[in-house]
Amino acid sequence: MTNPLDNIFWNSLNGHHAHFATGNADAKRYSKGFSPIVGFPELQQPDFGALKPFVDIDEQFYCGGWTGHVSDEWQLHADASMFRMVWAGNADDINIDNDTNIHQQRYPELQLRQVQSKDAQQAVDLAKLTNPGPFGLRTIELGEYLAYFENDRLIAMSGERMHAGKYHEVSGVCTHPDYQGKGLARRLMHRIIRHQLARGEVPFLHVMSHNHSAHDLYLRMGFKDDCETPVRVMSLKYR
Repeated sequence: MTNPLDNIFWNSLNGHHAHFATGNADAKRYSKGFSPIVGFPELQQPDFGALKPFVDIDEQFYCGGWTGHVSDEWQLHADASMFRMVWAGNADDINIDNDTNIHQQRYPELQLRQVQSKDAQQAVDLAKLTNPGPFGLRTIELGEYLAYFENDRLIAMSGERMHAGKYHEVSGVCTHPDYQGKGLARRLMHRIIRHQLARGEVPFLHVMSHNHSAHDLYLRMGFKDDCETPVRVMSLKYR
């Protein structure tokens, strides 16, 4: 049986998130306003011609799992790799109640709540500042997003993005530089992970290969490396 993670971009766009997608049988993308991610049914033979009607010229998007030739009508902005990591930890090691008590004692000025539509621009701004991955104004609609706020200022968040089969992605993990080192993102991730496990899902995530500190953190949290896969940022130069 094929593992949904083997072509996670397509399987998410063509499955759980089909109602958030635009495209056809040969190419799909998250609709504008969501994370600019595209997928193809044939991972090693992506049909960029089929994608052309659904992207704007110079609109940058993320394409995963493919390292083939880039034709002249497309521009390659980044050519990198990322680790896909799958949860292999023990849910009993995640004590949300204890985390909540520690948070309330150490940082009583911070409020924990779900990210709402009124917070969308703040979420985008924080993602731009910290670069956890592609993020759009509507990305928070893809799943549960939790955040810490100080006087309605969003300072740390974590949420859910791609979803295929039993696998559900933990994504958008970031903290404002002024508040890093307090364990805020880790506590938010713990809540997302516990909610996914309670639903019978398997948490997974992506982290850029060069982000050694985040990769090490996720290993300590209970994730294990599933694979290292290419990821490219591209745009259409002309039609």
